[in-house]
Amino acid sequence: MRKIYVIDGIAITPFESEEKVIRLAKKKLQSVGISQSDYELNIYKKSVDARKKDNIRLVYSVCAKREDNSPLDDGRFSRLGARAVEVDDLEIKKGSEKMTSRPLVVGMGPAGLFCALILAENGYRPIIIDRGDCIKDRVGAVERFCRERTLDTESNIQFGAGGAGTFSDGKLLTRINDPKCSYVLETLRRFGASDEVTVKAKPHIGTDVLRTVVDNMLSYIEKLGGDVVYRCKLIDIVEKSGITVAKTTKGDFECSALVLALGHSARDTYKMLLNNNFSMIAKPISVGVRIEHRRSFIEEALYGKLAGHESLGAAEYALSDTKGDRGVYTFCMCPGGEVVAAASEEGGVVVNGMSAYARDKENSNSAVAVSIQPDDFESVDGSLVLGAIEYQRKIERRAFAAGGADYCVPVQTVGDFMTGKRGTEPGLVMPSYMGGNSFKMSSMYDIFPDYVTASLRYALSSFDRKINGFAQSEALLSGAETRTSSPVRILRSEDMRAIGRENIYPCGEGAGYAGGITSAAVDGIKTALAIASRFSPED
Repeated sequence: MRKIYVIDGIAITPFESEEKVIRLAKKKLQSVGISQSDYELNIYKKSVDARKKDNIRLVYSVCAKREDNSPLDDGRFSRLGARAVEVDDLEIKKGSEKMTSRPLVVGMGPAGLFCALILAENGYRPIIIDRGDCIKDRVGAVERFCRERTLDTESNIQFGAGGAGTFSDGKLLTRINDPKCSYVLETLRRFGASDEVTVKAKPHIGTDVLRTVVDNMLSYIEKLGGDVVYRCKLIDIVEKSGITVAKTTKGDFECSALVLALGHSARDTYKMLLNNNFSMIAKPISVGVRIEHRRSFIEEALYGKLAGHESLGAAEYALSDTKGDRGVYTFCMCPGGEVVAAASEEGGVVVNGMSAYARDKENSNSAVAVSIQPDDFESVDGSLVLGAIEYQRKIERRAFAAGGADYCVPVQTVGDFMTGKRGTEPGLVMPSYMGGNSFKMSSMYDIFPDYVTASLRYALSSFDRKINGFAQSEALLSGAETRTSSPVRILRSEDMRAIGRENIYPCGEGAGYAGGITSAAVDGIKTALAIASRFSPED
């Protein structure tokens, strides 16, 4: 762990260059007697302050460090008001317990990828499996679903290389405060993401670039002696005499450490774990809709006359309201993106959002999600965990029926939703789901419980006061957004092992310990470090 100092609050106009930022930072150092020649200055974070549309500013943080990473002068930086930031270089401490068989990582989302990467880089030669396909074949399966309405329940927007995040905006913003976050961003940059991911306050990769990043990471794991196995689904776990065997559709894997990085949609695997008496609980989730506006409207609403300025990038928003009966918030906002068909089970319609790196499509969209508590679930076969899954599934089935039972998405204008009407055809804003020609005018009231629609109505009015026109009658709602997070948590101890299980390590979003690409990746890293601290690499 090393420390750098960060100078915050250096603002320039969108018309000025970043060279001025460094000059201003140097002046701040000089004001407390720090020689600029003693330190290397770099842009640390960049954000847009658009609170005043007639005075938009780009706000920077600049980090100072010595080229040899030697300790910095704490006193003078403190007088300057700079903050100390810890950077985790991941010092690996390997254990002494003999690893008699290779570690097995189940799932190729961010948690599984980063766990396998750390293990591979330290000589553990992991095997990483996923029930879905490689990137190329997975993209083909998704395109076939959109074209032919033939859903591959094993390889889709939820399952396959890269996990659910591969078909998203690739947003890397996280609310966790962990030094490993910087390592995650730098690693993604190393494998092909834009340099911007390490400096933007709201970084994103873009689904088109993320696919290359995932391919590069998996190829590197193989180069280091790991194995990558696709179309390999975990179907059972057998533990006997200290040996753990993962039974899969491609045979049995004996493993000294079994990492469960399942993703938030592995419902059949959750049920298998319950049948094997794993300690699991239902956890809070959110459900709701995707709202679509014209991208030009969002940019003008947030940036005014500077809408479209290249220095500002795509306009983003993050809204929330906790004054109603339930908390409601926007989630996974995709500027210049599209609503995607994210079903993984037959007979259900699920929506999500996706943007390419350029974020240049006609619409911008976001989830508007209502908080749901375990008290809202009804037990199934005596299990609240199964009840949580069934809660999601019922909404998805209602959306399927409302869309005409052929995977078309049910759509309703905001104007109709707010007034309780139905049937108004899209005009100013056209649906983007499945290319824009696979929708049916319906009503969100046919899909969600009354308390969800009431919360959505309240929140849309609230958000309209924050962004004038957010609840414009021409905006579109698509349902149902149900996969915002895992509905269950696989309980684990402080050493990252599942309760009562010697060799099994649940991690990431699917295990209930993360909520996005970056936090899931961090949890995967922590899991790899826990395994490494226990075992020495296989001979």
